[in-house]
Amino acid sequence: MSTADDVAPAADEPVEFEERPPKKSDVSRTCIVSRETMPIAELLRFVEGPDGSVVPDLKRNLPGRGVWVEARRAVVEKAVAKNVFARALRRRVSVDPGLCDLIDRLMNDQALGTLGLARKAGEVVVGFAKVEAAVARERLAGLVHAAEAGADGVAKMTAALKRRFGGEADLPVVRIFSGPQLDLALGRSNVIHAALLSGRAAEIFLERAAALGRYRGVSAEMPTNDDHAEKSGDLPQE
Repeated sequence: MSTADDVAPAADEPVEFEERPPKKSDVSRTCIVSRETMPIAELLRFVEGPDGSVVPDLKRNLPGRGVWVEARRAVVEKAVAKNVFARALRRRVSVDPGLCDLIDRLMNDQALGTLGLARKAGEVVVGFAKVEAAVARERLAGLVHAAEAGADGVAKMTAALKRRFGGEADLPVVRIFSGPQLDLALGRSNVIHAALLSGRAAEIFLERAAALGRYRGVSAEMPTNDDHAEKSGDLPQE
């Protein structure tokens, strides 16, 4: 664990922490590493825990003194290496060396948990033939392929999208989860392909999967899909 020996800020150094979680009306915050103001959706919030440790707050609702870091692993690693948390929080705080891995696990679990909620809401179709049929006629939010999905199956799904939408179908495609991870999230076995139907839970899953990809530095981006999916309604409860 790393700790800061001196956290006293300079007299003219701006305050970087806040004493409360953000309000719904808040749209931006400043990254304590780059000092750039960014949309909250592109940042991770961290708070000082009761034991003086730095705790990631993915839901942005934990009480206590909080600071913000750009939601990319490389930036969080820099914050850990340089003890930026202690300076920004103005406290002697401890930082677990496994913090970056913990964030990855939390974001991964959060995304897959939302995929499970989408299944309960009837927004997920699995099975190659059923997915192909959904691509042909359903209102789609996106597709999911297991990371180990074969090139032939992926190519057939891509061809089905082109048959329906023509040219480049502007649909997000998620391919950062393994088959076993999808099996567990969806309560099925041998899940390789899945279609996401329009709905709030499916949209939130896509947002969280895209955020996880950005955190990991995945090069393939997942475009938003305002043409083929609605972004309204409440997230189903577990």
